[in-house]
Amino acid sequence: MLKITFIRPILVLAFLVFSQVGWAATVLVAVASNFTKPMTEIAAEFEKATGHSAKLAFGSSGKFVSQMENGAPFEVFLSADDEKPLKLEQAGLSVTGTRFTYALGKLVLWSAASGYVDDQGKILTTGTFKHIALADPKLAPYGAAAVDVLKGLNLQDRLTPLFVLGENIAQTYQFISTGNAELGFVALSQVIENGKIATGSGWIIPADRHAPIRQDAVLLSTGAENPAASALLDYLKSAPALAIIEKYGYGLPK
Repeated sequence: MLKITFIRPILVLAFLVFSQVGWAATVLVAVASNFTKPMTEIAAEFEKATGHSAKLAFGSSGKFVSQMENGAPFEVFLSADDEKPLKLEQAGLSVTGTRFTYALGKLVLWSAASGYVDDQGKILTTGTFKHIALADPKLAPYGAAAVDVLKGLNLQDRLTPLFVLGENIAQTYQFISTGNAELGFVALSQVIENGKIATGSGWIIPADRHAPIRQDAVLLSTGAENPAASALLDYLKSAPALAIIEKYGYGLPK
């Protein structure tokens, strides 16, 4: 009798462990490059909280959509804008009713050199730089926002010959950080630390200088039956995830 009593808790514990393993799943996520740092942190916390894991791919939102239209097996999409998730929904490639804004992007004119970019962006009119980097506006919402800023300052025609176009915002950052461009437009999340620009110098561009950068997430049809996919989208709305998003300089959806 004593022997049976001792074995029973072990069997219960083993059942719980194997149930947890069987329940845990992995979700394949396409993530806009600007959201690399926060999403990497969110994915780690998501796994701790739920047991599920997220396999992340980072790149251009525009290229991701083309890949999805051609059968790429992504299950969740975190875009850098709100237009591309809507396009996928209209094409029947996502689950209707799952699309939502997870972050409001902020743009910064940044240089790797300290003291190079002033906090009002006057260098755009007074500087003698030879190259200015931005993400390709045809592919990347942050690039389109940068063009909005230059148009508003009546500088687009003057500066277009100096453009160095990145395929995405991550490549754009590399152009600037390596000195291939003296300055350029990147996401604030790429250069912020402890609430301020960590290295170099920059102008955090007021939101009214460009169209809102509403970053939407959506559950893709390929992930409709994956419990980890819906769990990840739920986790993105949780207090811990929102705190991480805000820490990296994003605005939160109202």
